[in-house]
Amino acid sequence: MPVAIDVEKVAQLARLRFSEEEKRDLASKLNDILSYMEQLNRLDTEHVEPTAHVLPLKNVFREDAVAPSMSQEDLLSNAPDRAMGHFKVPKVIE
Repeated sequence: MPVAIDVEKVAQLARLRFSEEEKRDLASKLNDILSYMEQLNRLDTEHVEPTAHVLPLKNVFREDAVAPSMSQEDLLSNAPDRAMGHFKVPKVIE
């Protein structure tokens, strides 16, 4: 069970400062978390298959398919400024 000393050590590693009351509160919360983990450890999971996701999802991506694209002229037709087949933009780095 964590005590204030454990909370102090973790706080020191994380470069956090807590009052004595906060340390007691955090120690209590850590005890609650560890107690819950002990309950989970008591569960029989021998016949439970490991999963990476709680839902039976498959790859939801569509298949890649070749499709016609716009011509360079069409793509650049609305550009405010262009040069040599490219969008021309203002220089932003000096």
